[in-house]
Amino acid sequence: MEAKTLNEIHKQGIDALVKVLGPVDTARFLQIYDQGSGDYTEERKQWLEKDPDKYLAAVIAHGKKKTRA
Repeated sequence: MEAKTLNEIHKQGIDALVKVLGPVDTARFLQIYDQGSGDYTEERKQWLEKDPDKYLAAVIAHGKKKTRA
């Protein structure tokens, strides 16, 4: 069995969705999956704590807050 191209897989997936959901609900379903924008890897460098000890302390503190709530 030969591997399908991504375009073939995409078309078959859309066809299957249309068959089961119909064209309107297929469009609504596809709207759920928005890839968004930006570069997560670069952006997380800006907000992620650089010091591992501080990061770990923040995670532990957050966990303690959740268990109290």
